[in-house]
Amino acid sequence: MDAARQEHAGLSIRQACAVVGISVSSFRYKARPRLGDGYYQERLSALAEKYPTWGFWKMYHRLRLDGEKVNHKRLWRIYTWSKLHLRRKARRRVPRRIKEPLVQPLCPNLHWSMDFMHDSLFQGKPFRTFNVIDDFNREALNITVAKSITSDRLILELENLIAWRGKPQSIRVDNGPEFIAQKLEQWCGHEQRKIKLTFIQKGKPHQNGYIERFNRTFREDVLDAHLFDSPARAQEHSNQWLWMYNNERPHESLGNLPPAQFLLKYGKLHTHPLGYTDFPTFQQDDDGDGPEKKERKLLLTSTFDCA
Repeated sequence: MDAARQEHAGLSIRQACAVVGISVSSFRYKARPRLGDGYYQERLSALAEKYPTWGFWKMYHRLRLDGEKVNHKRLWRIYTWSKLHLRRKARRRVPRRIKEPLVQPLCPNLHWSMDFMHDSLFQGKPFRTFNVIDDFNREALNITVAKSITSDRLILELENLIAWRGKPQSIRVDNGPEFIAQKLEQWCGHEQRKIKLTFIQKGKPHQNGYIERFNRTFREDVLDAHLFDSPARAQEHSNQWLWMYNNERPHESLGNLPPAQFLLKYGKLHTHPLGYTDFPTFQQDDDGDGPEKKERKLLLTSTFDCA
C-alpha cells in the first residue's frame, strides 16, 4: 500500500485505489482491537460469582446493557468452555458438631438413639425403616416401616412413642435431612418437651454406635433374611423380631441378658432424674390362640415398676 502511495502520489485517493484495484472504504479502514476471549470469560465468571442464580441469557443481556458489543454465539462458546452451563450442586452446610462420648446412661429412658435404614421390596421398590432404641439397655423402642418417612411422620412417631414410654432427656442422631430439619428442632425445643438433640460429627457413624450395632443385627435377621412384597408385611416381621430381640436374644454388652431382663435387674439402681418410676416395654399377645398362631401383635404394657 505504501508503494502504491509513492507510485501514484500525484493521483487522488479514488484514482489511486482504482489503479491498485481496491475500494476506497478498504483503503480508509482501520482495524479496531478485538477483545480476547479471556476478557469475556472474566466478565462471565464475575457475574456467575455475584449472581449464582443467573443463567446465560441474563448474563448476555447484562453485558449488552453494559455496552459490550459481543455476539451471543461467541459468548455462549466462552460460557460453555468455562463450564458455567453445568448445574452446580449447592453444598449442604452442616454446623460444626462437638464430639461427645458414647457412654451408657445410668437410668433407662434417659438417652435414646435413632436412625434410618434403607431396603427394597422384591419388586425393587424402596422402603425405609425408622429405628429408635434406649441406650441404657439397648431396648428397641420403635421400628417403623414405610415407603417414605418425612420429618412430619418422624415427629408423629416420636409423639406416639413418648405418649407410651415417656420423654427422654436427649436423642442422639446423625446429620440426615430429617434430623436437621427445622421442624424437628422446634418440636424438641418446645417448652413441654425440652429434648436435646445430640448430633454426631459428620462422617463419624461410630459416634452413634449403639443404634448402628442394632441396625446391623436388624438387617442380618430381618431385611437380608426375607423378601417382602409390601411395607406392611415388612412391618409385621419387624414387630415379631422386635419382641424376640427385647425378650429372648442375649446381648453380650449387657452380660448376655436380653434388654428386658437387664431392665428388670438393673433399671432401679439409680433414681431417674425426671422422676419416672414406670417404664413400659413391648409384650407379645397370642389372642388366645396359643403358639400355633403365626400372626402376632405387640401390646404396649408395663413390665418394670420401681414403686
